Amino acid sequence: MKTLYILFSQSANQFYTGMTSDLEERLKKHRAGAYKNAFTKKAKDWEVVLKYHCLHTKDARYLEQFIKRMKSKKFISKVINDPEILTSILQNRF
Repeated sequence: MKTLYILFSQSANQFYTGMTSDLEERLKKHRAGAYKNAFTKKAKDWEVVLKYHCLHTKDARYLEQFIKRMKSKKFISKVINDPEILTSILQNRF
């Protein structure tokens, strides 16, 4: 099982979207700046604002890429407020 996640940094006022099998470990690494040249390196106060579990890696990857292509804080806020949007995206992708 993979988890699609959205992080928010108050200090950077930005969202970050990713996917992982171990969210707690991934969050520790984001906060510690462990990923060289990573977007999340700019802040240390990342908080999980959305977790969405997917049975298949391909579903989590599809949603991650979909959200990143949108490049919209407004869209991300809608998804955070109504995660069922993600279910609809997956159902309507084919």
